[in-house]
Amino acid sequence: MDQKRLFLAIAISVAILFGFQALMPRPPHRAVPVQTTAAGDTAGLPHPSDTISAVPQDAGNAPVAPDKPEPRLKIAAPRVSGSIDLIGARFDDLVLNDYHETIAPSSPLVRLLEARHDPQPSYIQFGWSGPAGVKVPDSASQWTESADTLTLGKPVTLTWDNGAGIVFQLIVGVDQDYMFQVQQRVENHTDAAVALHPWARVRRDYTPQTGGYSVLHEGLVGWVDGRLRETTYASAKSEGGKHNGIAYQGTGRGGWSGFTDKYWLEAVIPDQNADAATTYRFLDEGKGGYQADTVSTRADEVPPHGDLSQTARAFVGAKVVQLLTHYQDVDGIGHLSYAIDWGWFWFLTKPIYYALDWLNAALGNFGLAILVFTIGVKGLFFPLANKSYKSMSKMKLLAPKMQALREQYKEEPAKLQSATMQLYKAESVNPASGCLPMVLQIPVFFSLYKVIFINIDMRHAPFFGWIHDLSSIDPTNVFNLFGLIPFDPTAISPFLHLGVWPLIMGVTMWGQQKLNPPPPDPMQARMFQFMPVIFTFMLARFPAGLVIYWTWNNLLTIGQQWLIMRQTRLARPGLART
Repeated sequence: MDQKRLFLAIAISVAILFGFQALMPRPPHRAVPVQTTAAGDTAGLPHPSDTISAVPQDAGNAPVAPDKPEPRLKIAAPRVSGSIDLIGARFDDLVLNDYHETIAPSSPLVRLLEARHDPQPSYIQFGWSGPAGVKVPDSASQWTESADTLTLGKPVTLTWDNGAGIVFQLIVGVDQDYMFQVQQRVENHTDAAVALHPWARVRRDYTPQTGGYSVLHEGLVGWVDGRLRETTYASAKSEGGKHNGIAYQGTGRGGWSGFTDKYWLEAVIPDQNADAATTYRFLDEGKGGYQADTVSTRADEVPPHGDLSQTARAFVGAKVVQLLTHYQDVDGIGHLSYAIDWGWFWFLTKPIYYALDWLNAALGNFGLAILVFTIGVKGLFFPLANKSYKSMSKMKLLAPKMQALREQYKEEPAKLQSATMQLYKAESVNPASGCLPMVLQIPVFFSLYKVIFINIDMRHAPFFGWIHDLSSIDPTNVFNLFGLIPFDPTAISPFLHLGVWPLIMGVTMWGQQKLNPPPPDPMQARMFQFMPVIFTFMLARFPAGLVIYWTWNNLLTIGQQWLIMRQTRLARPGLART
């Protein structure tokens, strides 16, 4: 019975390991019923629900004549390059200078924003809404630039005159990383005050392909009204179909909103001291589209012959922990670091990341950092694991006595159970303690998996030998003799990928199993024998860094168990005698 409980505990632990986040529901997001006003009718904007019309819903993707090049403002910053379309002042062409699509240095740079005629059009845009009769810039407006290139420390002013005495300006700057600062300025040369609502939006005019990971959110995201608001593309489409395209709407001071991918973030950030309404939308047009926008809930009144400005920002780049934390803590962008999906075990995941980051800085290799980190974890749990391994060692040495009891009471299960418990008590053995090491390492394992899987620092981080990317699977495969045969077995089935490190892990797991006492039931024993095989194929699809961690952890455990078993034999030489 005790061995059955042990086996059940291990089975439950494995289920928890791979199914925890898939089974746990995400915090529900609230879709606010909205009653829209007619396009352009934004006078007063007394309630957040009325601000829906303040942000334009135009497709903005009218075909461009091929013989007429688009007027553009070039972007040449330290970490981003691209251009701004002066028709509509759209940030729609941006690549990251430091990141390639693959580990090959010759591979294309990662592109986050694409122009309207590209396969995956996406852009960021800033503008204003105003009362009826006041002409404001739209996606067809052509802006005039004060310089031909936007560079670090040299902002560029984009100007558009409505021809009726009001001049709109976007003063655009970029920092040394991925943050754009946009000052939305209005000059009123008329004799009457004008009330305007600044807005900003980030948009994708296509349905992105996601990885479908249950442990990672990909889609619309933002910090709104004091909470992290996450909406998947599927949910945005579903909710938008019920509420005139609106998947979510909320109000709050400051915050941010946009789109998150595994490693990248595109977000608009309103003035952090102003109240704004944020809306996630599904745009049922063409290939389908999605938009996250924010609009000031209070009108900015520009006095006669006066001017008024408000500063917003846009982040387009890699989700680097230290960088997002800096923008959050130093620049006051509320909870921007929450764009990184640390998961339900965030209280473990974040410390593990910082520990690995510190070790990597000291050792110069994330793989070595993982090895040293594993030693630290083993040391942290050493007292508990030591007690457990001692009990398991005694259990293994008790095997002959257990077999004798089973033969003596093979027809009397109740007496066998009683005699077994008396033997455990006499030898100070706890049969349930054997599952403790595995249970202890499950949260650490899963948190480490999250760190390796989602963190940009692990992307394309090399180890040694054939491991050039710790965040990807081991590239070798036993089924094509590790590349000697020009054949891709995964074309038949994704399960036909088994690299060197998963094989090594399987061997170490088998070796560790041999040191443990076998289950008394023959069926359970046979099932136990298949565990290394099952885990070998299962972890073959996991990031190489995680497999290396598991392998190294097994080796340390084997060494620890062997020493404890040796000490147990020396201390209790008569324990194994029948």
